[in-house]
Amino acid sequence: MFERLKSGGIARALSHVDFRRFAIGDLVSLMGNWVQRVAVGWLAWELTESGTWLGILAIAELAPSILFAPLGGAFADKADRLRISLVTQVILMGQAAALTALTFGGQIDIWWLVLLTGARGCLNAWSHPARQALVPSLVPQDSLASAVALNSVLFNIARFLGPALAGLIIARWSVAHAFLFNTLSFVLFLLVLLRLKVPFADQFVRKRQSLYAQLSEGFTYVVGHPGIGSLMFMLFLNAVLVRPVGDLLPGFSGAVFDAGPTGLAWLTSAMGGGSMIAAFAIAQRGHVGGLTRLAVINTLFAAIGLMVFSFAPVFWLAVAVLSASSFAMTVTGISCQSLIQNAVDGELRGRVISMYGVIFRAAPAIGALIIGALSEVFGWHWPMAVSAALCILAWAWGRRRQAAMSQGLEV
Repeated sequence: MFERLKSGGIARALSHVDFRRFAIGDLVSLMGNWVQRVAVGWLAWELTESGTWLGILAIAELAPSILFAPLGGAFADKADRLRISLVTQVILMGQAAALTALTFGGQIDIWWLVLLTGARGCLNAWSHPARQALVPSLVPQDSLASAVALNSVLFNIARFLGPALAGLIIARWSVAHAFLFNTLSFVLFLLVLLRLKVPFADQFVRKRQSLYAQLSEGFTYVVGHPGIGSLMFMLFLNAVLVRPVGDLLPGFSGAVFDAGPTGLAWLTSAMGGGSMIAAFAIAQRGHVGGLTRLAVINTLFAAIGLMVFSFAPVFWLAVAVLSASSFAMTVTGISCQSLIQNAVDGELRGRVISMYGVIFRAAPAIGALIIGALSEVFGWHWPMAVSAALCILAWAWGRRRQAAMSQGLEV
């Protein structure tokens, strides 16, 4: 087993010193991000006890991607991606510091929470495309699939450990201390970015184009690509119909299971644990062959798992089923990102990754708002279960196009 790991895709990706530095800094930053996300969700539930407000909060963070991520992607194809990452991380640290100060000072309310969460969403719309487009600049092409997947492994390690740490910090100290932890986590990542080099940056001549021409070129490329367009549409359906569960877990923990912040930490960590295992498995594969099939079939598995979760009669069954469903969601998400990073032209990478980011980050907010509002009328069980059932149609659509997508993406 050890020899297999040593010679596998993960070891190959980590053998590159700049990617290794990036991975360590990214993990610390992501841990802080998940601590803050859980703290924000629980604070919003304490302030309102409303599923609608949880949906509004999800929209506040993720909807700005619809407006600004395409601009961020276009800018990432024109400017220095490393410098963009540095500047946006500094400003994001300021946002976390403001949230910390307001909460420690007792001035926080739901409107401040929505405003600062919206500011974070706007900043992430510029940060995410540059940060994701930076990964292929740190490894050669033969290590790219493993590096992309390993980046997701780190995200899901943080997703697994971060909520547990958040629950501990909130229970032992306070929500304000959770926000402080996130503020401090930015420091290490900024130090890493300052030392980073990009030895495998895409080599292309940046065109002199208007912003409109850049955006139009990126959209036309995605729609006309033999695999990327269809894959993104399937991912959009998946993101709207099943991924919102992560934003709605405070409602399930508080209203359905009466489990409080500790229950929320368990549920969120269960999602992170399933996702971490999935990400590790994809990273260790080290190649893109067969990823289209995995993306399609796991769309079905995620939907079925979430339907069971919606009606789980006891808390610990819900934890187990949610972990399995999260495993399937993550296999689909990482497979899609790896396929896109593998197939996209380097000069359009930032714009295409920004479109992926819009879908992956903003689409769940649409679903969260709708399901959260419906929960006020129909309770928490049926809206989530029906949404998951509709995702089976997304699987059927993707299954019919699987062969064509595979030919265009697994090259």
